[in-house]
Amino acid sequence: MSAEMTGDLRLPVLVVFGPTASGKTALARSLFADCDDPLPLGTDGRFRGRVEVISADSMQVYRGMDIGTAKPDPELLSSLPHHLIDIRFPNEQFCAGDFVRLADEACRDVIARGKFPIVLGGTAFYIKNFLYGLPLTPESDPALRRRILDRMKEEGAETLLAELKSHDPESSARIHPNDEYRIARALEVFYVSGRPLSDYALPTAFREGFRFCAVALDRPRDELNARIDARVDEMFASGLAAEVASLIARGYGPEDPGMQAIGYREFFGEGDEASTRAAIKADSRKYAKRQETFIKPMAGVRRLSADDAAGFFRVARDLWEA
Repeated sequence: MSAEMTGDLRLPVLVVFGPTASGKTALARSLFADCDDPLPLGTDGRFRGRVEVISADSMQVYRGMDIGTAKPDPELLSSLPHHLIDIRFPNEQFCAGDFVRLADEACRDVIARGKFPIVLGGTAFYIKNFLYGLPLTPESDPALRRRILDRMKEEGAETLLAELKSHDPESSARIHPNDEYRIARALEVFYVSGRPLSDYALPTAFREGFRFCAVALDRPRDELNARIDARVDEMFASGLAAEVASLIARGYGPEDPGMQAIGYREFFGEGDEASTRAAIKADSRKYAKRQETFIKPMAGVRRLSADDAAGFFRVARDLWEA
């Protein structure tokens, strides 16, 4: 039924997320890509060629970081268009606010062209902000920000992260030690408002203007860990080490936002390839566990088995036909 008939003018957007290696991209390909592959049982081809993906992956935004981020291959991108991929260089910041703004624009553009937008990815923090809205933190104070950044250069990120920990231990625990942007922003919020960044809670209801259907994909822990290990092995077989070496040769280092991603930062350790591979697997498993913990309390989110293509198809059908 059309929006005009129901009076519901909110934009329908399907949001699909889950831990790394849970099978998000494979599921989207099987149902939405314009290809000749057999359809999963219990589905039909109504969505093929009619869907565009808005990537919710904080590291697939970076150019030249293809293997380590499990970026969709050119064949998939040609049969299932993706937005918000390859839009930044590895030394450029990309934050949740950037994602929400650009994802909103992409969803509206896709719908205006008569297609269906699906926000798909594993960066649950981005998706949470997209669904519920950004926290109402204080506006940036340019002079204070400059003083903090000057201190960052003189004293180092580690010193300022320790300072942040004394004021806001919750935020400091979530920020990577090399992430100068987020360290500086958290300190700025505290010094402007006298309150830690972690005090600024997100809303608990979905944002207005959209008719969201949010689906989290589940996969048993032991199965997920096995898939993570297999994916890392495949990345090395596909040339991950050479990809990282190429990025380093182009001048990117461990202080750059892109190079702080799992699958890249481990190469800056002192171990050999075997220990680097093991570290990436361990870090990826820990990250998947954190993703699951982060997703679990999110309100209004449906949970489906990552292997339930028919169930997922019904969810998408019900959203678009409502």
